[in-house]
Amino acid sequence: MTALIAGLLLGGSLIVAIGAQNAFVIRQGISGHHIFWICLFCAASDALLIWSGVFGLGAVVRAIPAFVPVMTYGGAAFLAVYGLMAARRAFSPHGMEGPAADVPGLSAALAQCAAFTFLNPHVYLDTVILVGSIANARPAGEQIPFAAGASLASLIWFFVIGYGAAALRPVLARPLVWRVIDATIAAVMFVLAGRLVLG
Repeated sequence: MTALIAGLLLGGSLIVAIGAQNAFVIRQGISGHHIFWICLFCAASDALLIWSGVFGLGAVVRAIPAFVPVMTYGGAAFLAVYGLMAARRAFSPHGMEGPAADVPGLSAALAQCAAFTFLNPHVYLDTVILVGSIANARPAGEQIPFAAGASLASLIWFFVIGYGAAALRPVLARPLVWRVIDATIAAVMFVLAGRLVLG
């Protein structure tokens, strides 16, 4: 039980920072489209990465020197493009149409979500290597409950922010507020892309 709680706390501390993935989930929550599937996909992806780290993927990542640089520049390019899309929505008449505007279908939304998740090099450094290393440093037999706790933190977090944003939709989906949200998302994407490139 102690290992599960430790994993829950570590997973929660790593995931609460507002990043590209969280911003996307919040936007989907406000738009009211595909919330359940987006939240489930994010939680399942985190669980896959966590369990992979516990069972040795971190060593593989460390053994391939080119892996992190490739993911860094690929992720930065994706974030910059998505930031431009959010800026366009915020500063064009199209952006004033509120949550009904520019909504991707389920497959497109999941593809974007996958890109936010797997093109982010910090996901491999934090979720795979860090969580995997900490889990494997624990006494024998505690790795599985620790990984379960970290996975549970992701599950709780994504459904809270997804459905929390949906609950606040009447306030957040006003045209002006919606434009401010998209402008904020654009700024977050540009900052994250810059941090990836500049270190």
